[in-house]
Amino acid sequence: MKFKLTLDAQASNLQIGYQDKILLIGSCFTENIGAKMQKHLFEVKENPHGILFNPVSVVNALRDYIECKEYTGSDLFALNELYNSWHHHTRFSDSNSETSLVKINHSIKEAHQYLKEANQLVITLGSAWLYCLTNHAPSNTGLVVANNHKAPSNWFEKRLMQPQELVDLLQGLIKELQAFNPNLQIIFTVSPVRHLREGLVENNRSKAVLIHAVHQTIAKTSATHYFPAYEYVIDDLRDYRFYAEDLVHPNFAATQYVWEKWVETYYGDTTQQIMKQVAELQLAIQHKPFNKSSKAHQLFVKSCLQKAQSLFKQYPFLNLQATIAFFDGELVNNA
Repeated sequence: MKFKLTLDAQASNLQIGYQDKILLIGSCFTENIGAKMQKHLFEVKENPHGILFNPVSVVNALRDYIECKEYTGSDLFALNELYNSWHHHTRFSDSNSETSLVKINHSIKEAHQYLKEANQLVITLGSAWLYCLTNHAPSNTGLVVANNHKAPSNWFEKRLMQPQELVDLLQGLIKELQAFNPNLQIIFTVSPVRHLREGLVENNRSKAVLIHAVHQTIAKTSATHYFPAYEYVIDDLRDYRFYAEDLVHPNFAATQYVWEKWVETYYGDTTQQIMKQVAELQLAIQHKPFNKSSKAHQLFVKSCLQKAQSLFKQYPFLNLQATIAFFDGELVNNA
């Protein structure tokens, strides 16, 4: 008897390799996948504006990178003894406005250059609910915000994006991206994280808008792809035991399951073999010896160093310099 449905991964025509540059942007689920890529030493840049949940903020951020926008003091507002940007995560907030601007503009300049050279862009959309500033806010009435920065609730009103509105927004963005970087491949995902602040019914309405709009966009636009992260968690795993205690965020087992599906979908056999060797070396770095200078540990370090050097010689495009330096530094008297 069959008790669950399984969504099998299918190898994509788009293959990601170690020589690619990948930019990830969107919800916190983006950062889960990005962290696993970084652990395997892929060249990755995550969320240059910080975590973004709604499509408008994601699009605004990407346009900032395309235009290499420079923020000024007029783009910030003061609240709770901090200077903040409505377009950025709180990690860019600071008690000094100039410090905040330096962080923001430095991140945008880096993202501009990275996006120009990137091969893949991964966009994870979290919620179709938009929070817009009201006339109770000091300025910018109607502006869609990326973060509420703990401002008073009467500063905001929310509305749900309409599917065609989102389709038009995404199609316009893709045209701009392709003009900026014709080699860019775009992967869309919808976050399985539940947005309970709106309520379960409202969360499902939101996810429905995102899924519909993304598939409409992909059907009409070249160089775009869909990875079913939402479906893997909601329909394949389909159990609260795969969520953290808040029953909102997928737990380690769920994110690991989705990561394995990601690997099956986008990484070829050679890349997966390299990943296994890289993962072994990364695990070895975490090893904490009782006696660093013991003969057994020194033999272990030498073996790891030789493996890293051999792998780097075979694949010189791998980012193994820091790994090699680590094991070399672990040798006692460079023995």
